[in-house]
Amino acid sequence: MRAPIGLKISTRRKALGISQAALARQVEISPSYLNLIEANKRQVGGTLLARIASALDVELDALTGEAEHRLMHELVEAFADPVLVSANMGLDEARTLVATAPRIAELIARLYRAYGTANANADAYANRLHADPLLSQLLHRVLSGITAVRAGAEILEDIDDLSVEERQRFVGSITRETKGLSAVARNLIGQFDQASSARRSASIRREVDDMIFAAQNYFPQLESHAEDLRARIDWHGPFNETTLQAALETENAITVRRAARLPDDLHETGRAFGYDGETRTLWFRNTVPQSTRQFQMARLFAQLRAHQILDEIATGPTLTSDAARRMARRYLGSYLAGAIVFPYDTFLADARAQRYDIDALAERYNASFEQIAHRLVTLRREDDQGIPFGFLRADPAGRLTKHFPIPGLLLPHTGHACPLWAIYSAFRTPGAVVRQIARFSDGSRFLFVAKAVTRRSSGFADQALPHSILMVTDILHADETVYADGLDLTDAQADIPVGPTCRLCTRADCASRQEDAWAPGGADLPAHSLATIASDNAR
Repeated sequence: MRAPIGLKISTRRKALGISQAALARQVEISPSYLNLIEANKRQVGGTLLARIASALDVELDALTGEAEHRLMHELVEAFADPVLVSANMGLDEARTLVATAPRIAELIARLYRAYGTANANADAYANRLHADPLLSQLLHRVLSGITAVRAGAEILEDIDDLSVEERQRFVGSITRETKGLSAVARNLIGQFDQASSARRSASIRREVDDMIFAAQNYFPQLESHAEDLRARIDWHGPFNETTLQAALETENAITVRRAARLPDDLHETGRAFGYDGETRTLWFRNTVPQSTRQFQMARLFAQLRAHQILDEIATGPTLTSDAARRMARRYLGSYLAGAIVFPYDTFLADARAQRYDIDALAERYNASFEQIAHRLVTLRREDDQGIPFGFLRADPAGRLTKHFPIPGLLLPHTGHACPLWAIYSAFRTPGAVVRQIARFSDGSRFLFVAKAVTRRSSGFADQALPHSILMVTDILHADETVYADGLDLTDAQADIPVGPTCRLCTRADCASRQEDAWAPGGADLPAHSLATIASDNAR
């Protein structure tokens, strides 16, 4: 989906009283090509867009319109809703509205968000009303557990001649049953809290996304603090896991523990690592890889040493609830840790030297594929930017669990993306990088690079599920990466025709469609079985 850059150029040019021919001469292109750009029929970026911005005496961001593009994406989604679809409004109307009446466009988007939240509330209450079978099952488990505990306690109380081993066996049985009862009770309580939590989660994620988008995923205050913290860590020795552990122990009295099985007071079921504030212990299971241990140590060090700046940024105007501020603070803590582990100038120089080869950078920095991908999307310093990358993560079921947008392509927030995207085909070849040139129905083209990886190494008793990471950049930047080698970037015939998500895709002849599109006039596009693609992706 293209942002209305051409219309902005045209509006600014006319406001300055400059003719098309004069501007074309100044930026060294033909008047006919400029006419196509202003009609939004040709993409423009890189040095040409910079020359046009300079000629029109306007900031580059004002023409690229990242915020406007995000707004346009929200409008298209709103227009595709069944409530509004009969109005036959689409991309062209959204583009025009954003360019000519941005305040009205913002109001429509805000109303649609409120409408979505109201629908989520209604769904949550409906689910609650239909939850009786589950509640009944949980209550039955509670009663069964109480019966088992009572039986064991009565045996211990009534039978005096039990051996030490038999008595220990009954005590152990009671202990296991009470632990199970605690878990069931938590689930039972969770059923009553789930509705209110679920209806808030979507708006909370959107608020945090707005904060990240407003900053273009670059926080100079955190980058500056990261330099100071890195220098403080380096004082203890060469940057590595041992040095980080020494810094935590010396400056923060934090004990770092690793064990195959941790004591009950530290270990939390289902977690591979964690921090206990009462005992000031950062613990890891032995199955946690070194890259994760290193990153989590840096993250804890940063949170303890820079809590004030994290709190200040996490109280921004876009964050309206405590839950949103907590989520934002967690993200900012991870951002700061990434800036410590991968210093901006050094990392950007290495990325350029390696032509953004993520695996090569991961090897160089003893990091994971996902950690490197995260840092690449934050290289947005105005005077020295890296390639603009978008980021997407999906779980084995295909659900999107994390995203960072880029200009020209707004990645889906939740749910599923287009089933033809490389993020799904990567699951078929875990550990191998999958690349594709994706072409959307508006003609925009992007380089997709994906890899299915496991979050952590696993022990015998662990089930380590893979997840897929997708990096996206505009085709204009593709040749700066190693992933363009061997591809003919000028041959659009080899592109993979894709859409954003099935419900917003206009490709009526797509054989991979998984759900009906919200088509203008209520026309349904063919739908196919979701189970087919889900089973393929899970292999």
